[in-house]
Amino acid sequence: MTNDHPIYEIGRKSYTAVAINTAAKAGEWILTKLGNYTSLKTKYSASDLVTEVDKGSEKLIRKLILTHFPDHSVLGEEGVEPGPEASARALQSMKDEEYLWIVDPIDGTTNFVHGFPFFSVSIALAHQGEVIIGVVYDPSRDELFVAEKGKGAYVHGRRMQVDTQETLARSLLATGFPAERERALPANLRGISALVPKVRNIRNGGSAALHLAYVACGRLTGFWEIGLNAWDIAAGALLVQESGGRVTDTLGNPYSLAVRNVAATNGKIHDEFLRELAAAQAAEA
Repeated sequence: MTNDHPIYEIGRKSYTAVAINTAAKAGEWILTKLGNYTSLKTKYSASDLVTEVDKGSEKLIRKLILTHFPDHSVLGEEGVEPGPEASARALQSMKDEEYLWIVDPIDGTTNFVHGFPFFSVSIALAHQGEVIIGVVYDPSRDELFVAEKGKGAYVHGRRMQVDTQETLARSLLATGFPAERERALPANLRGISALVPKVRNIRNGGSAALHLAYVACGRLTGFWEIGLNAWDIAAGALLVQESGGRVTDTLGNPYSLAVRNVAATNGKIHDEFLRELAAAQAAEA
């Protein structure tokens, strides 16, 4: 990491510094394994992939966090059984932890497997259920997105601001193709079909955490996806909120760690965006 990040100099210094350094070290290690993984398995569906690099990255992240904060808890994707029910149970079992780190060791594993350079490390810290630190690191571009609750969000040492577009018609959106193919995927496809004629365009990069980071820094106007997990969303949601944007579920309810159907925008298009999803019956699986 070569960038200077002023987030080091503000409150909760130790938590933020550990999150930054942990994400950077994991990302740098992941890059050494690009094109060099040895084990590839499927989890919940044929598009839900895991490699030994995912597991190694999570092991590294856990070790670094718990070395500094042995009394904290860690919720990581690779430590949870596949499927939405198992994810909900894992989160519920940890909801009363005072300090909970929420980790996606590689968000965008399919991209990593194919050498498509759009994947990230996502690390969030929640205090009594509220996210207070969010870090998303893109090792391919050496871009580190950092947010601290009440202190703003930064990339390249500069404070981020969401896009200024005021209408859906002038917006660039992103979404994903959910791994759950019976309900979540059809719902997302209904949303895409309804929105494509009404926006400038829609992108699907394959990393929800990076999509949220891109909403935060103004590269995207909005993002939605059905059927995500806490580790996909937590860090990126704080990035958006601290950059002046809005994050809810796709029905417009306030964001919490339990949200699985997420909508994140610059705030100005949010209500119009949610109305279109609802009209297309795309707000729920």
